[in-house]
Amino acid sequence: MLQVVNLFYDLFGEYGEVHTFFAPGRVNLIGEHTDYNGGFVFPCALSIGTYAVARKRFDKKIRMYSKNFPNLGIIEFEVDQLKFEKNHDWANYPKGVIYAFGQHDIQIDQGFDVVYLGNIPNNAGLSSSASIELVTSVMLNDIFQLKLKMIKMIELSQWAENKFVGVNCGIMDQFSIGMGKKNHAILLNCQTLDFTYSPLNLENVALVIANTNKNRGLADSKYNERRQQCEKALKALNQVFPAQSLGNISINDFELFKHVIKDDISRKRAKHAVYENERTKIAVELLNNGDIHGFGKLMNESHISLRDDYEVSIKELDVLVEAAWHEGAIGARMTGAGFGGCTVNLIAKSLIESFQKNVGKIYNEKTGRNASFYVVEVGDGARKITE
Repeated sequence: MLQVVNLFYDLFGEYGEVHTFFAPGRVNLIGEHTDYNGGFVFPCALSIGTYAVARKRFDKKIRMYSKNFPNLGIIEFEVDQLKFEKNHDWANYPKGVIYAFGQHDIQIDQGFDVVYLGNIPNNAGLSSSASIELVTSVMLNDIFQLKLKMIKMIELSQWAENKFVGVNCGIMDQFSIGMGKKNHAILLNCQTLDFTYSPLNLENVALVIANTNKNRGLADSKYNERRQQCEKALKALNQVFPAQSLGNISINDFELFKHVIKDDISRKRAKHAVYENERTKIAVELLNNGDIHGFGKLMNESHISLRDDYEVSIKELDVLVEAAWHEGAIGARMTGAGFGGCTVNLIAKSLIESFQKNVGKIYNEKTGRNASFYVVEVGDGARKITE
């Protein structure tokens, strides 16, 4: 944080009152591509995330800088001239949040200077985009004294990504980042937004993120395509079975009526959404009962379904997951939208060192790439930093 504050002063001058904020990244333990299908997810906030330092201005100019993208320099625009600009790159995410506030009658009529620094690996599927959206929402709420509740900021951040950036994401990323709780995961019903915190009593087990370091270039377009395929499947099912979403359909009902989905691809996508939703509910019960190995088995099944039915995994993800299984992972699966990014692994703490060494070696031999590993802690949600 001190590093960001010093950078802010170097760029924008050392005067006036500055405010500091943080929003975490997130990892989804199980329940992938179920959020926009009205099902359950089970994410947790991480200790890594996005820091922001901001100071209000007395004109309408907004100046943004990210230490993660120094080559783009300071990005400037006026508070009343908010439009998506490709050359503004990363800044379209926080810009979209300001726009979302205005579109919902929450006017931001003054400018500000802000510096961001994220320690979430870019394009890793740990939700750096939602992290910068939420840290911006919390920042706007504080410096302009808007008195918004967190759930409102979560909804506005999702709206920004859907409508301004054009990624049709569900609400899981923003929700888990906004509502995260230290050493807890969140069982979230994405249709009703009912949620419960579930303690992560991992004891002798560590949460290890393995990054393929493969750019997720296809993720956004394929994400929207998968969503459309699921909507097509639901429309077909609704001819014979009323359901608001695929998340409302049990495995038994799906097997009974799946024949009405004539398109093979859409049927496979719907199968994943229905089965994954059921896996998520069972997995949380197992974890709450202390059955970490039962939980891990369902993580493994989740990956197989994402690979075979939803087809969002790629060779690099599969190699990492299969190497993790070979090296004694209790559970391992791809996490996030897919087509690159990360895997999430449950590893006995005594095996962490050998796990990273051996999985990294297998990955390099089979892909020619080097994996990155992060032993992560589960942290609190988006907030102002006051200490």
